[in-house]
Amino acid sequence: MKSFTYERVDTPAAATAAFARTPGARFIAGGTNLLDLMKLEIETPPHLIDVSHIALDKIEATPEGGLRIGAMVRNTDLASDARVRRDYGLLTRALVAGASGQLRNKATTAGNLLQRTRCPYFYDTNQPCNKRKPGSGCAAIGGFNRLHAVVGASEACIATHPSDMAVAMRALDATVETVDAGGKARAIPIADFYRAPAKTPHLETVLAPGELITAVTLPRPVGGTHIYHKVRDRASYAFALISVGVIVQRDGTGRVALGGVGYKPWRVEGAEAALPRGARPVVDGLLAGAKTTHENAYKLPLVERTLAGVLAQAKG
Repeated sequence: MKSFTYERVDTPAAATAAFARTPGARFIAGGTNLLDLMKLEIETPPHLIDVSHIALDKIEATPEGGLRIGAMVRNTDLASDARVRRDYGLLTRALVAGASGQLRNKATTAGNLLQRTRCPYFYDTNQPCNKRKPGSGCAAIGGFNRLHAVVGASEACIATHPSDMAVAMRALDATVETVDAGGKARAIPIADFYRAPAKTPHLETVLAPGELITAVTLPRPVGGTHIYHKVRDRASYAFALISVGVIVQRDGTGRVALGGVGYKPWRVEGAEAALPRGARPVVDGLLAGAKTTHENAYKLPLVERTLAGVLAQAKG
């Protein structure tokens, strides 16, 4: 690990000001992803700004009837909150599927959204990776890509986003709240939060340098049956081959978001109108234009079969 300097801040304004003073700095809270990347020298920030002591660790009701989840709320506390369990069960189920109890005790809401890909070529510094080193190439294209994206990829990157929580947040229409170095706040729908890889896969979100996530807001509960099903190589805390997050109403309508298929949690609202007719027409819309390799083509039938099972479970 390369040497770095460190400071602790206790307000969003202090955090963004510290970033402005030190180009290349990184915010750190739980550190469950960033520290691993620093040990491998994939991330080499000259300065760490510890934001874990900012008072953003509350879950509060909003005037609109939803919930405002502070950026520093730990995954364990979010998953176990009575209001989340009752009204946003999909979120609790995704969080519990996402990591071990030890990791959930450290990982934060904002950090979960900002996880970087688990592509093995991204983690292997001897291999070319446009996400790690822009312009170097993509070893996954033509390499071992069984875990990689089938939708939304580009000629520069076929990596997937690893977060389970983000899949639930997308199905729930969450909004990400931020503040920048000038103190300006903005609200970003999670549908618009992640950047397509295109020719710049190293730019993963729409956040500006030094922009700090302060909260994630959920709208009013939509009710229905909430199911999160994650398919993985082993039962104990592996990243998803694919995952399916579904909210189904009594009339068969609902919402579907997928993990493990693209650079972001994947949802196509137009495809959801076909939910009462079963899994196949929904998947046709969700994965329209999919581009597979000989190693990851299995993901298309796997999504369909998993969604069919989830819908049967919801009806049952």
